Amino acid sequence: MQTIAVDPNRFAQDLFRPLPHRYDALEELLSLGQNRRWRREMIAHAVEDDPKAVLDVATGTAGVALELCRRTSASVVGIDITETMLRQGRDRVEQADLTGRVSLLVGQAERLPFPDHSFDAMTFTYLLRYVADPTATLRELARVLKPGASIASLEFSVPPNPFWRFWWWAYTRGVLPVAGYLLGGREWMRVGRFLGPNISEHYERYPVSSAVKAWSDAGLVDVGTRYMSLGGGLVMWARKPSV
Repeated sequence: MQTIAVDPNRFAQDLFRPLPHRYDALEELLSLGQNRRWRREMIAHAVEDDPKAVLDVATGTAGVALELCRRTSASVVGIDITETMLRQGRDRVEQADLTGRVSLLVGQAERLPFPDHSFDAMTFTYLLRYVADPTATLRELARVLKPGASIASLEFSVPPNPFWRFWWWAYTRGVLPVAGYLLGGREWMRVGRFLGPNISEHYERYPVSSAVKAWSDAGLVDVGTRYMSLGGGLVMWARKPSV
């Protein structure tokens, strides 16, 4: 099993650096078409109060940032540690004629380059498996939210039902690496081989109950969770308390 090295940020950069040009299409194919639906569910929880300024953390190629623009009138800042992903994201933003509303920056979720209380809402996607301390990262995310702001996340998950967990295991260990190679070459095969074991390991260390506690410990309230697609995805949401 390939595990994350001592520096998870560098590992994530090395993993995703070769992927951006086919990332969005393959993300849909390898999630069996579910990723887009999962994103919509996450965004719905983040934008209930019609935010004016939204931060999208781990924005990658700006897929969520662009969807936020479609769903709201907000200005959106996307931040990611991988420059090649952001370059692809900037191309997509330009093609969508949204350069006036979307700004994409290189940066780390653990050390956000923004003052306290900067954003009305936040989304983050597939993030906490790539940071050394998920609880500390959640505190940093909460820091830049305004009082009363909403926050929502999307992550892969392990189905809680044993029957579906068996088929999920078979797909992630058997089908995913082969499909990644056939559709995207050696770089995507590496991702396919990595994802299943990494997701399992993450939830062994941080089960959903401990994730809910971590969100609460970060000062967030009204924490909610929803399994998606028989447990293959997990959407979480909360808000920062009003003063």
